[in-house]
Amino acid sequence: MPIEEGDHLHPRDFARLASFIEEYSGIKMPAGKATMLEGRLRRRLRATGHQNLRQYCAYLFEQNGIEAETVHLIDAVTTNKTEFFREPEHFRFLTERALPRILGSAPPGSFRPLKIWSAASSTGAEPYTIAMVLADKARQMPGLRFDVLATDICTEVLETAVAGIYPEAMAQPVPEPLRRAYVLRSKDRSRQLVRIAPALRAKVRFGRLNLMDEQYPVDTDMDVIFCRNILIYFDKPVQAAVLSRLCAHLRRGGYLILGHSESLAGFHLPLEPAGPTVFQRL
Repeated sequence: MPIEEGDHLHPRDFARLASFIEEYSGIKMPAGKATMLEGRLRRRLRATGHQNLRQYCAYLFEQNGIEAETVHLIDAVTTNKTEFFREPEHFRFLTERALPRILGSAPPGSFRPLKIWSAASSTGAEPYTIAMVLADKARQMPGLRFDVLATDICTEVLETAVAGIYPEAMAQPVPEPLRRAYVLRSKDRSRQLVRIAPALRAKVRFGRLNLMDEQYPVDTDMDVIFCRNILIYFDKPVQAAVLSRLCAHLRRGGYLILGHSESLAGFHLPLEPAGPTVFQRL
């Protein structure tokens, strides 16, 4: 069917949407993304009973519908690219360098539980990868215990993460020994799906969290925080504020791990380099 006039975003409506999205989530929405935004918001028309985007935007901004639509609106615009063992050297750093430094000389059986936070967890590939490598390490280190907290602003991806069900091809980057131990293949091979083993899923707690919030309902003694490939969507002031808040939840000597395209250049934070895009709390 042809797209009618009201199915295109008026520049004023795009400006209002972009302003709200950035203020709420920190995600910048330049003019070049107008077509993308139109396409994603059309999914909300049937759910809200509106015939076109002009009516939908009137509902948001003239009829006070923005509060009821906020979660759905943010779900629609967030980008959730993720994969297992993405930037794999970070997981080697976790097990080979961070873990020995955090545990120190404590004898086996007396290790305190490790606290790891995946702060932009998307559909769960990152926190489940963390859980896999730590569970595998625990086989070599009896008494090693860990807790993985995984948060994201998008409720749709969190639902996928909790279920732990993925296309079989998505599990290909998982090393074969870990795949055999922690990834279950569907009995119906035609479905080409896999599921994270229940024992591993039990190691990860998922919850919704907006990194733009002034305070995070998260423990302040995290050993490692992964916050990878999300800061690139924020401008510098927002990056600085988010990084400062993350540092407040990291214990001294703990590690903050960013994505390979992200940097701390120009920020004054209580962190020092410890590896490629890995920083240790002073």
